[in-house]
Amino acid sequence: MELVRFERGRQRGRRNLGQRLERFRDKRWQVAQCALAAGIAWFIAHDLLGHEVPVFAPIAAVVSLGTSYAQRLRRVVEVTAGVAIGVFLGDLLVAGLGSGAWQIALIVGLAMTAAVLLDAGTLFVNQAAVQALFVAALAPGAGDSLLRWTDALVGGAVALVAATVVPSAPLRRPREQAGAVLAKVGELLRAASEVMVDGDVERGLDLLDDARSTDHLVRRLQAAADEGMAVVASSPFRVRHRPGIRRVADIVDPLDRALRSTRVLVRQVAVGAYRRRPVPAAYADLAADLAATVDKMAAELGQDRAPDALRDELLALGRATSAVDRADEMTAEVVLAQLRSVVADLLMLTGLGQLEATDALPPPPR
Repeated sequence: MELVRFERGRQRGRRNLGQRLERFRDKRWQVAQCALAAGIAWFIAHDLLGHEVPVFAPIAAVVSLGTSYAQRLRRVVEVTAGVAIGVFLGDLLVAGLGSGAWQIALIVGLAMTAAVLLDAGTLFVNQAAVQALFVAALAPGAGDSLLRWTDALVGGAVALVAATVVPSAPLRRPREQAGAVLAKVGELLRAASEVMVDGDVERGLDLLDDARSTDHLVRRLQAAADEGMAVVASSPFRVRHRPGIRRVADIVDPLDRALRSTRVLVRQVAVGAYRRRPVPAAYADLAADLAATVDKMAAELGQDRAPDALRDELLALGRATSAVDRADEMTAEVVLAQLRSVVADLLMLTGLGQLEATDALPPPPR
């Protein structure tokens, strides 16, 4: 038993490492873009404009871009405006009150208050506070405030240009991730079918552990869809991709439902194997056939096509779930009910609404 626990822990650790590596692969372009923008902003402010230490130019560029495509244009505006408010109030109050602990507290408080009263976002408020703090703590000489504000403009301008230059990867990733979610659903269904047949307890528990670790797939899908929409909103060169990104964004919820229903199915199968509760072979065949259909749907998404053509196959499977012989075991009946739930969730991917998908399945025999 200890060896089994150790092996499961090692598998979880391997999955966590894989998830971190996947996250880095997703963000590597943004990281490279931020690094390049920081260097360009420094070069413009220092080498072309002659600012001695234009530290805020690269800071503004990096903060404006970030590692997310969402609301990049808004971040550029908030960073630049926050700097202007913070520097103005900082200079004004330092000139009259001097610099010290209580002056810093007062200046930061007033700068944040002014930003909040302007109904600004969090980034705007934070930048106003930080810049007021810089002015109060460093007490710049004459003209330094203008240079700081100019540096912010340089960094913001570099970020603005960089925000319009986006590779095609964020536009492919939503459908690729949607395909990955569907592929996982198919994999779990196929493995569940096999456990229904052989009743292997250890395999059932391993499968349940695998199913429980799938939440990150939907999170990544939602993030990919959000970033795809942000890209087409901020880059004039990618507007034509909006319909395809919107199609994927619309199926995030049905995919989440399908994966959740599959997890519940896997749990029932694992419990049945653990308690030695038999599941009819017809149910296992239905799960295997459904897995094959799901694989086809994933392939359709991979070709940037909606899986509408698979609706008839899903409807045929739905009818089959109502025609199989009923089992005496409650666990097996729950398995059948979950198979029907998965079919209904998948029908929503083909364009049916939730009620339409449910009504499309004939009631099971009594």
